[in-house]
Order: sequence, then structure tokens, then C-alpha cells
Amino acid sequence: MNRRYVPAFIVAVLGWMAPGAATAGDPCAPAAAGSAGVASVRDARTVMLADGRELRLAGIEVAGRGPEALRALVDGQTLDLRWFGQGSDRYGRLVAFAYLPDARQSLQLALLEQGEALVSARIGDKACADGLLAAERGARAAKRGMWADPNSAPLSSENLAGLGAATGHFALVEGKVLSVRESGAVIYMNFGRRWTRDFTVTVLKRQQRLFTDAGVDIKKLDGRRIRVRGWIERRGGPIVEAAAPEQIELID
Repeated sequence: MNRRYVPAFIVAVLGWMAPGAATAGDPCAPAAAGSAGVASVRDARTVMLADGRELRLAGIEVAGRGPEALRALVDGQTLDLRWFGQGSDRYGRLVAFAYLPDARQSLQLALLEQGEALVSARIGDKACADGLLAAERGARAAKRGMWADPNSAPLSSENLAGLGAATGHFALVEGKVLSVRESGAVIYMNFGRRWTRDFTVTVLKRQQRLFTDAGVDIKKLDGRRIRVRGWIERRGGPIVEAAAPEQIELID
């Protein structure tokens, strides 16, 4: 990743932590889940707490410069923890939103605004998801953090080589939906004519109402340009399974 923006990043961190600093209101309102001191930063989204627990920051995926951005925010601090009921993941890590005492926004929102993270596939709350996505879009438009590097731009659905290289990784993909088809219990959004080669997004039919209620009518996406986020798998061609509405953004 491009490292020439480090001085600006430091200024941004100090501004975010300073009393009275101008910040956007945090759209996330999870329930309180206690507090804990920081022992160390394990990676760009994982913190070892002083009480022995391992904290996985909810709602974001690793991006940007790695652990440096998170370490600059939390070293030696005590974190207020809040969650939407995620509790722990399958690895036993605590999954929560984290706030510095008296901070007006979460660490997640701060990292997204600095261009040091991506919004994950599942948030658990629409207002929170909308706010986090807006912060990511703002950083991308301003070319902050990782977005200063042209190689960090969302992949094109036509970039089959890039999609192939991204298999097994979390990624953003943009493109025009060529057709929407159903087969059995699955809805397929096709970005090309050959499923054995071209990019596809799938949604389970039983989850269609979830998307419609969030303003994403899957059946009406023919001809629309969208941005989708998720883990790229290979089933013939590259594919992303969309299980939450926040995975799909309408571009036009």
C-alpha cells in the first residue's frame, strides 16, 4: 500500500481524538457490553484485551496499512465495548464495536474514514450499515489511506484475471448485471453469458424479502450497475454469495 500519506494520517488521528474535534455522528447504536484495557494489537482488526479476551472488531475487514492504523488509535487505551448481540465468533473471539472513552464514533468508523478498512458483508443493523458504507465511500472518493493506491480500487466484473487472483479473499466488485435468473432455491445475478467463466452473485430465494425490505429489489437489477462485497469463491466462474442487503450497493 502507498505509505506517502502517513503524516496526513497522523493529523487525522489527532484530530479524531482531540476534545471538541468535528466528527460526523456515529450511526451505530449497539448495546453496551462492558469495557476493557488494551494489552496489544494482533492485526488490523484484532486486539488482545488486558483481561485475556481477544477482540475482533465487528463490521470491518482488513485493508490499508495493517495493524499500524489500529495501534495508533488504541495503544494504552481502555475501550468501551458495544455489540448487536454477536457475542463471540467460532474461534471464541469477542466480536464488538469499540469506542475510546468519550469518543463520538467507533474505532470502526474512524478506520473507515481514514481509508484503513472495508465494510464487512454483515453488520446486523441497517442504519449502522448505511453509515459505515457512507464512510467507506467518502474515503474512497477522497483517496484517503488505501484508496490513494489505484490498485485498491474495486475490481471490475469483467476483470476475470483479477477476480481469479482474488479467489478466497474479501473484495469489492463493480459491474453491470446482464440478467437475473432463478434455479431451484437460488437467484443468480449474471454479469456475463457464461457461468463457467463470468462473474455471478447469488442470493437464496428465502432471503429475497430481506433485500426487498432494505430497498434492493433483486429481480429488478437487470441492466443496473452495482457494487457487491464479499468473499470470492470459484464455482465455474468467480462467485459471491450475498446473504445481507449491505453487500449490494446500487451505483446508478
